[in-house]
Amino acid sequence: MNKNPRTATVKTPAENFTGDVWMNPLFDGDGTSRLVCGHVRFTPGARTNWHSHSNGQLLVCTDGVGLVGTRDGRSVLLHAGESVWTPAGEEHFHGGTADQMMCHYAILDGSGDADATTWLEPVTDDQYAAAEAAATGSR
Repeated sequence: MNKNPRTATVKTPAENFTGDVWMNPLFDGDGTSRLVCGHVRFTPGARTNWHSHSNGQLLVCTDGVGLVGTRDGRSVLLHAGESVWTPAGEEHFHGGTADQMMCHYAILDGSGDADATTWLEPVTDDQYAAAEAAATGSR
């Protein structure tokens, strides 16, 4: 067993996120595991760019209300205690809703793999609004 120390909170890179997003990296593999886990905090309206993961990604909401959307127009609200699995190669985004912050664990298989996450273009305000409307049924 290895106990990991607390990590510093870091601002996520602006080239991959819209709005204020903060993360505590929790685990990045240990030579025997490729598991990557971070605790990510999104302010209202903040979100990732479109992206995909070569081995999929598990999002586990710990607080607030989040929005997860896919390139094909599907979207869901994510509440504390709920999780979403995005399969390998599925282009998606995630973040807070327009009026709620959201915190989640982002978990994936990919430590040391430069291709584990493929970052794409920002989610436009119109795409974000459409995803939230679809998820809340107010479209």
